[in-house]
Amino acid sequence: MRKFLQKYLKYVVLAAALAACLYGASRGEMNTVYHKAAAICMECIGIG
Repeated sequence: MRKFLQKYLKYVVLAAALAACLYGASRGEMNTVYHKAAAICMECIGIG
């Protein structure tokens, strides 16, 4: 059983991460994250 977990756990975690990314993209969260990241970068360099 331990060998099974070591072999397939990384694929299960990868699938869960991809599912979470696709879910966020389908809700339009990429645009929100991009705008927040751009605002933070502008504040860091002193423009915003």
